[in-house]
Amino acid sequence: MKIGFVSAVLPEYSLDQVLGFAAEAGFSSVEVMCWPTGRAERRYAGVSHLDAADLSPAAIKRVEDLTARHGVTISGLGYYPNPLASDRAESEQAIAHLHRVIDAAAELKINVVNSFVGRDPALSVEANWPKFLEVWRPLVDHAEQRGVRIGIENCPMLFSSDEWPGGKNLATTPAIWRRMFAEIPSLSFGLNFDPSHMIWQQMDYLAPLKEFAARLVHVHAKDARIEHAALNDHGVLSAPKLWHTPKIPGQGDVRWGPFLGTLADVGYDGPVAIEVEDRAFEGSLEKRLESLVISRRYLLQYLGG
Repeated sequence: MKIGFVSAVLPEYSLDQVLGFAAEAGFSSVEVMCWPTGRAERRYAGVSHLDAADLSPAAIKRVEDLTARHGVTISGLGYYPNPLASDRAESEQAIAHLHRVIDAAAELKINVVNSFVGRDPALSVEANWPKFLEVWRPLVDHAEQRGVRIGIENCPMLFSSDEWPGGKNLATTPAIWRRMFAEIPSLSFGLNFDPSHMIWQQMDYLAPLKEFAARLVHVHAKDARIEHAALNDHGVLSAPKLWHTPKIPGQGDVRWGPFLGTLADVGYDGPVAIEVEDRAFEGSLEKRLESLVISRRYLLQYLGG
């Protein structure tokens, strides 16, 4: 396993600058954000360090030259929209751009795309299921044909008022993953596993690594801290942001030694990408850069130099 980071935390940097910092700070890879141009709907969305709409030979060569010059690989292309949105235009735009990102990953020989399944938050899991199959069967078929694996992050996207009551991502629990992979069995369809989301859902984040080992496409290293006094005050049925705080690795409730040890036990040797959404480090670019350095240093004690 090699330590990288998610480029969304550095929106003001170019791809050259992102890879340059990664090399200087000792990172071996970066998950590169590929959002289309336009207004961001939430924190860390809308960031693009690679234009998936430009697959010209010159653009591909530029990316290849940058990764070679800096000695840093791209662990995956990241785009996290809501392909199952109730708004037809939003859904169609997300699906179309996902196709472009899959094509970009294939052309660049990165072969990994990380995303969300999406969900209409006003509908139950069962009511979302027909559209899930309608949207994702062809997306996975396209990825399989291009030799690309899709890693679905397990974040419920259940933090803001427009995401209630069901959240904007269907793929959040082992029971749902089991059903998803039974109905779309291609190994081009897997998980971008983030243990922090299991923490605030009060779920086991080790057992799924064993059951879904063959589906582990990519891993995010983000922590989460449950504020127990606030949880006791508001209750588990309230908005999670009232009683949980995203943190950098080592400053929350994830036990990183057992987590990384279990990943090793099940044979995972892919990237571990630090994802920073910690407000304690959002005050400046310098603090965000520092958060990546601190996180890498912390994780190295479990992964070696």
